[in-house]
Amino acid sequence: MSLEGFDCFEFAYDGEARPVYKRGSGPGVVIMHEIPGITPQVAGFARRVADEGFTAYMPHMFGRPNKEISVPYLFGQMARACISREFTVLAKNESSPITDWLRALCRHAHHECGGPGVGAIGMCLTGNFALSLMVDESVMAPVLSQPSLPFGVSASHREALHLSDADLEVVKKRANEGVGVLGMRFSGDPMCPGERFRRLEAELGDGFEAIEIDSTPGNPHGLTRAAHSVVTTDLVDEGGHPTQAALHRVIEVFRERLSA
Repeated sequence: MSLEGFDCFEFAYDGEARPVYKRGSGPGVVIMHEIPGITPQVAGFARRVADEGFTAYMPHMFGRPNKEISVPYLFGQMARACISREFTVLAKNESSPITDWLRALCRHAHHECGGPGVGAIGMCLTGNFALSLMVDESVMAPVLSQPSLPFGVSASHREALHLSDADLEVVKKRANEGVGVLGMRFSGDPMCPGERFRRLEAELGDGFEAIEIDSTPGNPHGLTRAAHSVVTTDLVDEGGHPTQAALHRVIEVFRERLSA
């Protein structure tokens, strides 16, 4: 499966092999795509990261690369993820099994690219995965973009982090040591509830930087309540727009943490 401007290789770990799209040079950044897959907007974000001086590693986890978003495609891939053994969409205190493979990919990217470590950004269904990945010391710049797991079916689910208690203690320790977490969401996004960010603030303190973009009715930028994907589908790459400012902050965090 080709994707214009990217090399593709197969990465295997613990008996599981997946295609990974790679572009650029410099410190490594693992980009975990959102539902329904590597859309043109997600690929565009990866190109932007690479063009900013990083090596983008984009594993293919579901969907068809470069396929445009549609409602049937979106819900079809959501249904597939919900029944997949690799994703546990309702788990409050454990990570999805695929994060073991993703941590191995982070170590591989660090070995290839060198430097202090790698960046990792998850989006939507994969948003919380950057927390799980930072348990591995190779991950120095974790970013959560609209982290949506576990699905908010109850009050306890809405504040849960999709992370075991033991892994949370490691995350808190690393955050206190300077490996802070950047999180982004739209304020009216029901898929990424505000309770989850309040929990992150309570657990990580100054180790959590929150970007919450106003999408309430009448907001100054005309964002709708359906706004969800901060740096991809709902990005407005224009000066003065809060989504562009969020994108710039992501790149800045990667540059701050991953420069030798």
